[in-house]
Amino acid sequence: MLDRKVPLSKKFLNWVVTIGSLLVCILSMYTRFPGMTLMGIAPNWLLIWLVAWSVNRPVLLSVMVGIALGFIQDSMTFAGMSIAPTHALGLAIAGGLTSLLQKQRYVQEDFISIALIVFGMAVIVETMHAVQLTVMGSGMDNVWILQQRIALSSAILSSLWSPVIYFPLSRWWRSLERKED
Repeated sequence: MLDRKVPLSKKFLNWVVTIGSLLVCILSMYTRFPGMTLMGIAPNWLLIWLVAWSVNRPVLLSVMVGIALGFIQDSMTFAGMSIAPTHALGLAIAGGLTSLLQKQRYVQEDFISIALIVFGMAVIVETMHAVQLTVMGSGMDNVWILQQRIALSSAILSSLWSPVIYFPLSRWWRSLERKED
């Protein structure tokens, strides 16, 4: 975490880089580049950003950021339904679990570990969405059949693309920590 020893300009630049990377992920959510989809499903860019950010953050803060990102995603995907499932629950769980995994030191902070975490969290996020649809009685008989396809496609693509977000952000945050010392 950034300390008071870091100059104000570095703190401001850190905020710009962090929020800027988040905005790029938000805008990328609905952009379909050729060859970037699998069975019509694209990577979950917000989840990738959340995992990259939550790796070295406190659990409560990661859960709160997951909720905020879920509400941002909900606002962008509102389909006009009176009752709709929320992405906030799944992303909050993903943020908290990612933070807990790293605190327990079950995994190391490298590309393969991050890709595996993203894979698992994508399955959890999509499963939470399907659970909400089932509880709400969405009228879809094939929720769980679709959930399998969506969860697996999202997990594969998100884990494959996770180094694109994780590598530059982790290097940036590490460079700030080194300058602190």
